[in-house]
Amino acid sequence: MIDIGFIGLGTMGRPMAGHLLAAGHRLFLHDVAPIAPELIEAGGVACKSARQVAEAADAVIIMVPDTPHVEAVLFGKDGVAEGISRGKIVVDMSSISPLATKEFAKKIEASGAAYLDAPVSGGEVGAKAASLTIMVGGPEAAFNTMKGVLDRMGRNVTRVGAHGD
Repeated sequence: MIDIGFIGLGTMGRPMAGHLLAAGHRLFLHDVAPIAPELIEAGGVACKSARQVAEAADAVIIMVPDTPHVEAVLFGKDGVAEGISRGKIVVDMSSISPLATKEFAKKIEASGAAYLDAPVSGGEVGAKAASLTIMVGGPEAAFNTMKGVLDRMGRNVTRVGAHGD
C-alpha cells in the first residue's frame, strides 16, 4: 500500500485524508493550522514541513486554496521540492491556473518525480461523501499508480490528458 503525504487539511482536505486513513494508507500530514485530532487518532503522522512530508511519503497530495498556496507548498522554504526524489509522485488536487500547473510540473519532473494535476468538483459535501469528480492531467503511468488512491476520495476519476488539460 502506498504511503501518502497530505498537505492542506481544511474543509476539503480533512475528509479526503480521513478516507485514505480509513482505507489503510499510512498518512504523513502537514497544514498551516493544527492537524485535526481525529486524523492523528486514526493513525496520521504529523509532519513539521512539506519537505518532511515529501521525504517520508511515496506520493504527496496537495489540497490548498489557490495557485500561490500551491507554489509556496511546492517551492517555498522547506517545501515539497526540497524533499521529493526520483520515483515519487506529487498530486495537486487544488483548482489552480493551468499555466502555473504546467510550470510546476516541469520543475517537479526535473527532479525525477512524477506530477499529476487533479482538480476536483463536488465541494465539501463531495469530499465528506468520497463522491468527488476528479479530473487528472499528467503521465499515464503515474495516473495508473494513483488511481486506486483517488478512487477512495471520488466516484468519477478520469485522466483527461496532459498537465493543465
